[in-house]
Amino acid sequence: MPSLPKQAHGAASRAADSTWLDRLTRGGLIGYGIIHLLFAWLIVQIAFGGSATDGDQSGALQTLAKQPFGTLLIVAIVIGLAAMTIWQIFEAAIGHRDEHGRHRAYERIVSAGRAAFYLYFGWTGVKVLRGKGSSSADSQQKASEDLMVSSAGRVTVGLAGLAVAAIGVGLLIYGVTRKFEKHLKTGQMTAQMRRISRRLGVAGYTAKGLAYGIAGVLLLTAAIQYDPDQARGLDATLHTLAAQSYGPWLLALTAAGIAAYGLFAIVESRYRKV
Repeated sequence: MPSLPKQAHGAASRAADSTWLDRLTRGGLIGYGIIHLLFAWLIVQIAFGGSATDGDQSGALQTLAKQPFGTLLIVAIVIGLAAMTIWQIFEAAIGHRDEHGRHRAYERIVSAGRAAFYLYFGWTGVKVLRGKGSSSADSQQKASEDLMVSSAGRVTVGLAGLAVAAIGVGLLIYGVTRKFEKHLKTGQMTAQMRRISRRLGVAGYTAKGLAYGIAGVLLLTAAIQYDPDQARGLDATLHTLAAQSYGPWLLALTAAGIAAYGLFAIVESRYRKV
C-alpha cells in the first residue's frame, strides 16, 4: 500500500496535469501580459509628466478598472492569477524535472516565491474590485514608516531592500542567460517565433531586473537615511529616474522593456510548459 506522502504527491501531480488548471493558467499569463503593457504605458506617462497614478502593477490595475469592461477584465485576471498561484504551489510541492529528469531544490524555492507574488498580485486585484483606492506603493510606504520607528524595524526594511535587490539581480541574470527558454516548448515554435520570444524575454527580464534592483537599493537607502518616501517600491524607482536630466529617455527605454515582458508573457500563454 503506498504511503501517505506518495499518495499526496500522486494527487498533486494529477491535479497539476488537469486541463482546467492548464487553461486558466494560460489565460492568467495573457492577463499578466496585459497588465505589464498597461504598466509600460504608465511609465511613459511618468516619463513625460502626464500620470497621477502610481507607477506599479496596482496603478496599472486601477487604470484598467476605469476602462469600459475593465471590471470584467480584472475579474478574469484575478481568476487567472489564482490559477497561476495554484500551478506554482504544485510546482513547489512536487518539483519540476529538468532535462535529466532530476528535481532541483532551488526551482521549488523559486516556484514558492512566484506563488506568493501571484497571490499578492491577485489580492491587489481583489482590492481594486472592491473599490479600495490605496495603492501598493502607499501601503509599502506606510509599512516602512511603522517599521522604521525602531532600530530593529529599520534593519528589517534594510534586509527587505537587499532581498528585493537580489531578486532584481536574479531576474537580470535569468534574462541575459536566457534561462527562461527551458520553460518554453521551443520545439513547437517556428524559427522566427523562437527569435522573437528570445528577444522579448531578454529585454523584458532585463528591464524588470534593473527596476527591481533599483527599488531594492532605494529601500535600503530609505532604511539608512530614515526616508520612507523612498520606500515606495517601483513607484519610487520610476519617479527617482524621472527626476534625472536623462530620466525621461531612460524611462522610455524601461517602458519598452516592460512592454517586451508583457508581450513575452502573452507568448508564454501559448508555449509555456504548464
